[in-house]
Amino acid sequence: MAAPTLAPPEPTRPAESAAPAGGRRRGWRRLPFWVGLTAASVLFLYPFAWLVSASLKPRSQVFDNALIPNEFAWTNFVRIWDAAPVLNWFVNSVVVALAAATAVTVSSALVAFGFAYFRFPGRNVLFGLVLATMMLPAAVTMIPVYLIWNSVGLATTQVPLWAANLFGSAFYVFLLRQFFLGLPRDIFEAARIDGASYWGLFWRIAVPLCKPALIVAFVFELKASWSDLLKPLIYLRDPQLFTMPRGLKSISDQFGQSGEQQWEIVLAGSVLTTLPMVIVFFLAQRHFVYGIATQGRKG
Repeated sequence: MAAPTLAPPEPTRPAESAAPAGGRRRGWRRLPFWVGLTAASVLFLYPFAWLVSASLKPRSQVFDNALIPNEFAWTNFVRIWDAAPVLNWFVNSVVVALAAATAVTVSSALVAFGFAYFRFPGRNVLFGLVLATMMLPAAVTMIPVYLIWNSVGLATTQVPLWAANLFGSAFYVFLLRQFFLGLPRDIFEAARIDGASYWGLFWRIAVPLCKPALIVAFVFELKASWSDLLKPLIYLRDPQLFTMPRGLKSISDQFGQSGEQQWEIVLAGSVLTTLPMVIVFFLAQRHFVYGIATQGRKG
């Protein structure tokens, strides 16, 4: 008697996974987050969009609140170049901002590395005193600092706009020290055994490993120096030495509320002052966001 033959088993269909459904549910739960984020982005971007739009309108349409001009007046940017030495102011701002950002980043990094690596009596007390300077209002030191620069004959130059950063900043010292403390100390000890100097520890190990933090400090100070108006108002007298904010103030005085009421010129100058920092943040956003996120994880 022949053995009964068994039919081959039917191929089993994989059960529908619940992952897609779970993913859809998670997507719906995140929908309010994305809606809120989009709304906040629109609120933050609207003023800049309005500024760009108004700078491209004729004088009669500047304040009509339409984001798309009915008539584009590109000549507004030509007129501001004819009305003021904008290129000279732009170059002055670039030089001052780069000098200020470089000076404060290098000096603050050196001080922060000293507080993070070296162990010496009174280190915490001294670091606390450095942080305490952050509570001192700038208005308190404004007159003494001006008298110091005036005594050395530099009160009417661009030097006071950036030279004070050679002595570091308490905020950046604190920021960079937190990064340096997060580096494994064994790396530095091994480098010391191999004969590395203290400068080698800083320049060859600490700086490359903390590049995002250094970029954060550099971009922060670059923006602060670029948009600073108070110090140029105090120290600069010669229009050829003006920075962009100080030049924009003179344009506002001439063409704004107390001047000729040519607001399209003032707004065009505002766009020229704001746009460089937008480009800088766009180019440095990867390092900038990573540096902020890493600082947040370090607590």
